[in-house]
Amino acid sequence: MNSGIDLQGSFIESLKDLGLPGDVAKAIWLPLPLLLMIIGATVGVLVVVWLERKISAAAQQRIGPEYAGPLGVLQPVADGLKLVFKEDIIPAKADSILFTLGPAIVVIPVFLSYLIVPFGQNLVITDLNVGIFLWIALSSIAPIGLLMSGYASNNKYALLGGLRAAAQSISYEIPLALSVLAIVMMSNSLSTIDIVNQQSGYGILGWNIWRQPAGFLIFWIAALAECERLPFDLPEAEEELVAGYQTEYSGMKFGLFYVGSYVNLVLSALIFAILYLGGWEFPLPLDKLAGWIGVSENTPWLQVITASLGIMMTILKAYFLVFIAILLRWTLPRVRIDQLLDLGWKFLLPVSLANLLITAALKLAFPVAFGG
Repeated sequence: MNSGIDLQGSFIESLKDLGLPGDVAKAIWLPLPLLLMIIGATVGVLVVVWLERKISAAAQQRIGPEYAGPLGVLQPVADGLKLVFKEDIIPAKADSILFTLGPAIVVIPVFLSYLIVPFGQNLVITDLNVGIFLWIALSSIAPIGLLMSGYASNNKYALLGGLRAAAQSISYEIPLALSVLAIVMMSNSLSTIDIVNQQSGYGILGWNIWRQPAGFLIFWIAALAECERLPFDLPEAEEELVAGYQTEYSGMKFGLFYVGSYVNLVLSALIFAILYLGGWEFPLPLDKLAGWIGVSENTPWLQVITASLGIMMTILKAYFLVFIAILLRWTLPRVRIDQLLDLGWKFLLPVSLANLLITAALKLAFPVAFGG
């Protein structure tokens, strides 16, 4: 069911009932999904920045943000306001057009990818039949912006950072795509809704993490590399490249890079939860439990509870993965660039290809267990 269309239809009909023409009602609807997506993603970033600071502080046995609001929750807002009002400087010998376009090209595809993320059966902005393919395609645009930013800065450290970002992204996009293809093959669909539905019915035992033990590890490692998180933050390694492709940026242009990296981290965690952890599905099969106690699935209050639990489960799974990513930042040392490329090309690529072929063979041999 295309829940995005259902929501759109009900919204437009309600405006028509108020006396507005159909065209005006559609025009009012058009910006709302994008606005909702941007607000949700931005709030998610503020939460992740606060978690990053507090978890990092706990890992280093210190307190972290404390005075900006209760437990320092307003510290990310203060950081954002500082970047908004900070002077925006373009270096004298930089290519001003490419310098300005770079951050936008990095951030916009990440925000657009949220269009296909479902938080429940009827809680997705657009249920595309090629949703996962769209996400992979959009994720391949960001390195162009990073390389553009590094080149346009007219700074050797920024250029090196941009080149590293492009090389790293190309190296890890292929294992990432191959690990996702194994899930697509098991689900017989590129739709994120269908992928979650394929894991439903058996609670935690039906999640793809058990059927794809190699695939989920490959996806997680590749996702960390795509998000440039430690131990794969070579493009902006402070000790070597000052700040990589961000070196010459200030103000809101730097803020876009900052927001984009955290939005991408949350997005990767959400996609991981959808592909491998059952998305909005509860660890216990709620529909079967409702049947055992004699409650109909169509009961309105049960549907409200199920929808609320679905949103909560999706967010909890995603933020658990974010927590793991933050802990890894303060646990593992940064790898060298040759080690990073060797891991991508010489290990993850052949293992992900073997995983895809084994998944295809198992699907032919055991079609019921592997979605045939």
